[in-house]
Amino acid sequence: MTNRYEVSSFVVPSVTTKIIRQTGVSVASTASTRFRAGPTSRRDPRDGRCHLPLRMSENDDDDDDDMSWLQGPADVPEMETIECDVAIIGGGPAGCTCALYTSRADLSTVILDKNEAVGALAITSHIANYPGVDRSMSGMELLKQMKQQAVQYGTRICDRAQVFMIEIQDSGDGDEDKDASPYNKIVYTPDYTVKARCLVLATGAMGRSMPYLPGEEKYLGQGVSYCATCDGAFYRGSEVAVYGGTGEAIEEAMFLTKFASTVHFITPTDIKGQLEKFEQGNLQNDEFSSLFDQEVMRDLLSKPNVKHHNRVRLREVEGDVSGVTGVKLQAVGAEEEHSIPVEGAFIYGSGGGSKPITDFLSGSGIELDEKGGVVTNDSMESASHKGVFAIGDIRNTPYKQVVVAASDGCVAAMSIEKFLKGRKIIKVDWVHK
Repeated sequence: MTNRYEVSSFVVPSVTTKIIRQTGVSVASTASTRFRAGPTSRRDPRDGRCHLPLRMSENDDDDDDDMSWLQGPADVPEMETIECDVAIIGGGPAGCTCALYTSRADLSTVILDKNEAVGALAITSHIANYPGVDRSMSGMELLKQMKQQAVQYGTRICDRAQVFMIEIQDSGDGDEDKDASPYNKIVYTPDYTVKARCLVLATGAMGRSMPYLPGEEKYLGQGVSYCATCDGAFYRGSEVAVYGGTGEAIEEAMFLTKFASTVHFITPTDIKGQLEKFEQGNLQNDEFSSLFDQEVMRDLLSKPNVKHHNRVRLREVEGDVSGVTGVKLQAVGAEEEHSIPVEGAFIYGSGGGSKPITDFLSGSGIELDEKGGVVTNDSMESASHKGVFAIGDIRNTPYKQVVVAASDGCVAAMSIEKFLKGRKIIKVDWVHK
C-alpha cells in the first residue's frame, strides 16, 4: 500500500517547524480534466482524488547537526488558483445537487467543503423521508452517494476548504465591464483561491446552541436535535424534552405530541403566570407576550401527553454510548437538581433552532434578512448580486428538509445554466433514449 503524508506546521520563536505524520487524508479531490493539478500532485485511479506525495530523503547518513530539515521539503506546493464556471461553497445535499446539474450541463464546477462530517445531513442517524432511500440509510451514507454522483459527472471537490472571505468584483446590478474578467466571484481559503463566473452559497445553518450546556454538543445527532420535523418520527412512543419558551419551541413541541408518549416542555420563564395575566387582562410585559401566541400555548399545555416544567432551567444533557438518556433540570431559585429520563432533547434555548452560516460573507455586500438568511428570488439568485445564488438552509427557509435543499440546488443549477449561456428560457435536464 502506498503511504501518503500530511504536512502541517507550527511556529516557535525564530523557527518554523514542519510536522510530518503518516495519514490517509487527501488534500483535494477531482474528477474533471478541466482543472489543473499542481506539478507535485498525482491522481488516485480508485477514487479520482488528487494526492500530494511528500518526497522523503533516502540518505540515512545525514549529519545530526544539519538543521535543514527544519525547513521541511523544498517542493511543498503553493496555494492553488482555480478558475471555473461555478464555485459552490458547501458540500451538503443542496450543494451536491447543484453540482450534479451544473456538471451535467458541461459547466466546470468546484465544491469547497469545510467538513462533511458536521453538516445537518451528516449527523442524521437515519433517513426516513427522502424519496427512494431505504429508511435504514444514514445521513452520511446518503451524502457520500450524492458526492460520488456529482464527481462522476465532473465535479471537483476540495476537502477541508475553510472559506474565510469572498470578493465580488462587479457592481451588483449586472452591468459588468466588458474588458473585465468573467471570473469575478472570488473565494479565498488557506489552500485555494477560486475564481468563478457564478457563485453558489450552500453552507446551511447550524443549531443555536446554548452558551454552554454539558452534553449538548456531545450528543448532537444522537438524541440532541434542533428540528422536530426532521427527527420527531424517530421518537414514536418515547419520552422527549423540549427546552425553550419561544414560539418556535412551542410549535416544535406541538409537532412532537404526534409521536412521543410524553413531551416534557421545559420553560425557564413563568409561562403559567403569564397566561394567568393574559386571562385577567393585566399583562404588562409586552416583550414577553410577543414571544408566542397564547392560544397555541394553551392548546399545547392541554395535550394529555405534555408535561409542563414551569420556571425550570436545563442544566445538562445526560447520555451514554447509545445516545441521550435524560436531562438534568433545576427549578429557578432552587439549589438541588433532578433528572428525568428522555431519549430525545430538542433545544431552543438561544432564541431559535438554527442560524444561517454566513460569517464569511462579511463585507461582501450580499443582502441578508433580519434573521441572517440570504435574500433570494424564485430562481435562488441573490437579491443584491447577479450571478450569486443561495440554496438550502442558508436562505433561512422554514422547510428544513433534505429533499427541499436538493430541490433548491436543482433550481439554482438550471438558473445558472440559463444565466451563463444567455438563454431566454430554462433548459430542462432530461435524458432521452
